Amino acid sequence: MTLETPVVPATVATEPVAEEGEPPGPHRRRRRRLVLAVGAIAIVLVVLAVWRGRAKSPPPRDRAARVVSVVTVPARNGDMPVYLDGLGTVTAINTVTVRSRVDGQLVAVNYREGQLVRQGDLLAQIDPRPFQVALQQQEGQYAKDAAALENARLDLKRYQNLIEQDAIPRQQLDTQAATVHQLEATLKTDAAQVANARLNLTYSRITSPITGRVGLRLVDTGNMIHASDPTGLVVITQLQPIAVTFTLPADQLQPVMAGMARGDKLRVEAWDRDRKKMLDVGTLEAVDNQVDDTTGTVRLKGVFSNEGYGLFSNQFVNARLLVDTLHGSVIVPTAALQRSPQGTYVWAVKPDSTADMRTVDVAHTEGEDTALRTGVSAGEPIVTDGVDNLQPGAKVTTGPPAGASPGRGAGGGGTGGGRPGGGRRPPS
Repeated sequence: MTLETPVVPATVATEPVAEEGEPPGPHRRRRRRLVLAVGAIAIVLVVLAVWRGRAKSPPPRDRAARVVSVVTVPARNGDMPVYLDGLGTVTAINTVTVRSRVDGQLVAVNYREGQLVRQGDLLAQIDPRPFQVALQQQEGQYAKDAAALENARLDLKRYQNLIEQDAIPRQQLDTQAATVHQLEATLKTDAAQVANARLNLTYSRITSPITGRVGLRLVDTGNMIHASDPTGLVVITQLQPIAVTFTLPADQLQPVMAGMARGDKLRVEAWDRDRKKMLDVGTLEAVDNQVDDTTGTVRLKGVFSNEGYGLFSNQFVNARLLVDTLHGSVIVPTAALQRSPQGTYVWAVKPDSTADMRTVDVAHTEGEDTALRTGVSAGEPIVTDGVDNLQPGAKVTTGPPAGASPGRGAGGGGTGGGRPGGGRRPPS
């Protein structure tokens, strides 16, 4: 009996046969995964680059259709003042150091420190008793010499009668006449001594020589004061009127001298240190007769009424001298001015709500306003805010800028946040 061996089916290999020179199966799978990962990263980077390029550079069709929000102010016709600015110092027209003219003890002070006093007001009192005694002595001497003179005149009259009768010698009459003249001179001297004593008594009352403000007290009651004291009793400064001395460059002097030659009273304004508050208004009084060769400036003097006492002696101020007025000028906000290598320009809004770049000729700039010679007509809307995104022909809307407070109108006269020269360059 013959036994047959069972046939076992062979296992089919699931892995492909490796080519000659290739690594085994696990290494090949790792390489494929690496290639796929690198390819995916490259695809992501390409997609991001394309997306960013589209975000930065919108299609021309979208750019042309975009509307820019701006703030506009209409140009206006008006008068533009022309000022010359200089640094000045307030100077009192009269400053007096009050001193005693006699020696004595100070018994009373009749003013408060910083008080406004009038001319003739009593400031201080020196003990008057020594001067009263001296006056009485001089008056007594005057009376004595006056009586002697009266007696000498009576004797002279008797001698004149006797000389007619030839009862006395002529020499006696002449001597008596000389005695009368001598006593008359003595009486004049006595009268002067009386006046001097009375004047010293008057000097014991120290009065204000001018109207002004007194400073801090320099001598207290009870001290002995002398006419030779260097410090004095108090300093009085005149405040009304008061002067401001300021300087201007020498090359700006011509319009000033022309105005003074016409007899004009040029207006001078005094402003505080920060140029935020006008302290007073006055007129130009004088111009110095020479130029300071070290600074190239000329000193000028203005006089102010100072009714509100806003000016004090030695105070620093900014002086503004009005030398001319540009009448009928086209005035726009200074914030609307933009500058480029090609010149100064502004953005105007045409009736079809499109932006138009205008080259302008600036006549004068004064603070927030600028007068133009050419380029803009009165009434045209001028862009003051939102110029960064403007192109010629771009559509604009006059709504308020982003972040504006409620209630600010579309063309609400605001000067915007731009400053002259702060905008973008004009398109080429």
